[in-house]
Amino acid sequence: MTEGAFFKNIVFSKPLVLLDLVDYQQGTVVSRTFAQNNAMSLTLFAFDEGEGLSTHTAAGDAFVQILDGEAQINIGGKAVVVKAGEVVVMPAGVPHSLHAATRFKMLLVVVKEN
Repeated sequence: MTEGAFFKNIVFSKPLVLLDLVDYQQGTVVSRTFAQNNAMSLTLFAFDEGEGLSTHTAAGDAFVQILDGEAQINIGGKAVVVKAGEVVVMPAGVPHSLHAATRFKMLLVVVKEN
């Protein structure tokens, strides 16, 4: 892997299959952060079935793209099911949580005020 000024943990100048950049692991959540600074973060996740993230808030708007599987996401008390190929945005400061209805992979982009 080569590291540039902004991105890390990824090979540069080569086509890659996003789904292949993080593997499922039984009974856990796996993450791979590609970029993180005061203005944004970009992280790829793999959740095993039944795993999740407890209720929390983010300092910025969180854009989630489900790449594989299905997630149940609770945003401000409202449950939404998000499937492969779909996206959902969670507003900054609004409590949210995630649960793996099936194992799933997602790309998370959080954009914050700089």
